[in-house]
Amino acid sequence: MKHQLYIIILFLGLAIPATAQIKDTTASFSLQEAIAYSLNHQIDIKNAKIDEQIAINTVKQTIGIGLPQVSANASFQDYLKVPTSLLPGEVFGQPGTQIPVKFGVKFNSSVGLEINQLLFDGSYLVGLKASRTYKELSTKNTTRTRIETAVAVTKGYYSVLVSNEQLALIDANLDRLKKSLNDTEQMFKNGFVEKIDVDRLSVLNNNLLTERENVIRLLALNINLLKFQMGMTIGSKLELTDKINNVNIDKNPILTDSEVFNKRIEYSLLQTQKKLNELDVKRYKSLFLPSLGAFGSTSSNFQNNKFSNLYDTRFPTTVIGLRLSVPLISGGQKLYQLRNAKLASLKTDNELINAQNAINLEVNQAQTTYLNGQQSLENQKRNMELAKEVLRVTKIKYDQGVGSSLEVTTAETSLKESQNNYINALYDMLINKVNLDKALGNINY
Repeated sequence: MKHQLYIIILFLGLAIPATAQIKDTTASFSLQEAIAYSLNHQIDIKNAKIDEQIAINTVKQTIGIGLPQVSANASFQDYLKVPTSLLPGEVFGQPGTQIPVKFGVKFNSSVGLEINQLLFDGSYLVGLKASRTYKELSTKNTTRTRIETAVAVTKGYYSVLVSNEQLALIDANLDRLKKSLNDTEQMFKNGFVEKIDVDRLSVLNNNLLTERENVIRLLALNINLLKFQMGMTIGSKLELTDKINNVNIDKNPILTDSEVFNKRIEYSLLQTQKKLNELDVKRYKSLFLPSLGAFGSTSSNFQNNKFSNLYDTRFPTTVIGLRLSVPLISGGQKLYQLRNAKLASLKTDNELINAQNAINLEVNQAQTTYLNGQQSLENQKRNMELAKEVLRVTKIKYDQGVGSSLEVTTAETSLKESQNNYINALYDMLINKVNLDKALGNINY
């Protein structure tokens, strides 16, 4: 999975210069607006909707099997040599001989109409129910795709917000460090500090500048990944209107739900698949039953030795009837088809049990990671505030001449590390909340 994500990010990164010539278009989205956009433009969802339409057509196709089947036919024959048969000579008063006689005429033609109507076929009735259940399965597949898309867009949106927050912290550090560096350089010129004091701050400044460039590139990749997940063109401009401070992080979320199985689309899909398997068993059972159909046809035949007189005389024929088909011996094929259908149904039963265990495990993992992430975020936020206070006090002591530049550098480094830890904890917390909502079946689109 990580390898696939790396490939996507690499592709999107390469796409940045390739799309430079595309006309600029600016679009602003809140998180909910981004999700709504993706539900209408994401390719996977479009394909899922196409699959739904295919399922609808399949239902109509199955219904059509039980409707009257009407066909027309026409033929024309020119016997270049009329068939000859040998008749006993006794017919013509020439016993002991065989007389060649031509039967038929040179030109023959016919037109007709035929109609067939299925009256009873067990497999048709079961197939009709199965086609409707298949449509239900296709609809649920679309729902699953919509949920997966919403989850991916939410995570991508949060990644961009966190990258923006990280960039803002770096810029604030650079502004503060730039002022400290300028002050220290001036103090060095006046002989109050050593060159090494200036160098220490310069190293920190250069490292922050490098980190800033890295974050900017990562932010561009995250934005392109979000566009991809939303179904936007990579060359279009995207602006996020939500801010990280406005994201609602529920401190007391609902961590359990007795109806979690019924709320999970994956479990619902398996239940529908179970219904299909049961119908498949009924279909193979119905193959042992007879089928009954009605038919009728009418036709007109034309015969003449002269083509110009071929259609002068019509010989009509009309027939109606019933056709009963009773299966007797199939070499055991139907029996083993039925057994395989029953085994497939048993497999789905096992998959339902396994899905319950998997969902319970997923919920437990999501609960644990969310609670851990919540505590970690609170701790890292406190650590960041403490690091800011340590830096403030250290700078005061340094400015008053009772502290060293090494202490200031160490405090700056500690603040930077605490900020990075805070950013990581913030991102983990947001992603863990999405995973918890998904595990509990609370994401519905």
